[in-house]
Amino acid sequence: MRRALYILAELDDSDVRWFVDNGTHRAVRNGETMITEGVEVDTLYIVTNGEVGVYVAGNKQVAKMGTGDVVGEMSLVSRQAPSASVKGLEDAEVLAIPQKLIRERLESDTAFAARFYKALAVFLSDRVREHVLRLGYGDTRAEQAAFVNENELDEAILDNVHIAGDRMRRLLALLSGREA
Repeated sequence: MRRALYILAELDDSDVRWFVDNGTHRAVRNGETMITEGVEVDTLYIVTNGEVGVYVAGNKQVAKMGTGDVVGEMSLVSRQAPSASVKGLEDAEVLAIPQKLIRERLESDTAFAARFYKALAVFLSDRVREHVLRLGYGDTRAEQAAFVNENELDEAILDNVHIAGDRMRRLLALLSGREA
């Protein structure tokens, strides 16, 4: 959920509504492949319930993604085939938004584009920072820093954490058919 805060803190309420209106809320079964390594992706996913796993080289799990995490964002930005597969670790739910629709909105709405790209930059920056800290093999300071970093939020996000949390609750409420 922490990474969801990075995204939702930068977007506004109308962006969240647009995702719900233009996406499809769907189930992902345990073991179901959402994204296949090396195969072009045409969808951006927001995990709305449960967990999915990220796998490289077939079955080597390298990460878990949970509620609020975004999957398929790197292919949206670079248009390259994914370097990992994503599969349900349990029965989960996602909001699936066609990348084509996102690209069209990015081209036609510059304010949305600014918010969206900033949100992705912050999100991906956090992910890269986490991986770099974890690569400090055998370096106790790097391991301690990775643990501390994993459990802390950026100060700018803390300023908006209540807004981001509210947006996540509204997104989930909209998807479940309740009025937010």
